This record gives sequence, C-alpha cells and structure tokens, in this order.
Amino acid sequence: MRGKILILTGLAVGYVLGARAGRQRYEDIKSKATQLWNDPRVQTKVEAVEDFAKDKAPEVADFISDNAKKVVSQVGGKKKSSSSSSSSNTSASKPSTSGGSTSAASS
Repeated sequence: MRGKILILTGLAVGYVLGARAGRQRYEDIKSKATQLWNDPRVQTKVEAVEDFAKDKAPEVADFISDNAKKVVSQVGGKKKSSSSSSSSNTSASKPSTSGGSTSAASS
C-alpha cells in the first residue's frame, strides 16, 4: 500500500512540474529524446541487442518449455501422491488419535 501511495505521489509531482514547464519544454525534451534514439551509436547497440535476442530466443523457448513440463509433472505427481497420502494420513490419524486417547485414559 505504501508503494502505491509513493507512486501516485510521484506521478502527481511529475504532472505538476510538467504542467508548469509547459508545452514548449515538452517539445524540447521530446526532440532531444528522438535525436538520441536516432543517433547511430545508439542504433548500433539496438541492432546488437535485437540480434542477440533473435539468437537466444529458441534456447529460451526450449528452456521455458522444458521447465514448464517439469512443473506440470511435479504438480500432477503431487496431486496423485497428496490424494493417496491424504487418504492414508486421514486413516492413519484416526487410529493414532483414538490410540492417544486410549493411552491417556489408561494412564
């Protein structure tokens, strides 16, 4: 909750300061950002990142797919084992409860 309040406060302060700066300042910032983005050095780095992502995408997809299958099999295995263990636990807990009360009554 505190984080949300801080974000909203930051947005409000940014809005007020932006409104005071005016449309001209916004256009100046926008043109500088566009100029920076279109800089050849930046575009070289952007292309390098795009190439890296394209090269690694199949590996990442395989990794995610394999791990998702493992998680599904583990969850599926837990459901089967938990249902069988829960039935054995409930049957095991009944005698131990009655056994515990019997031993407590006999002492």
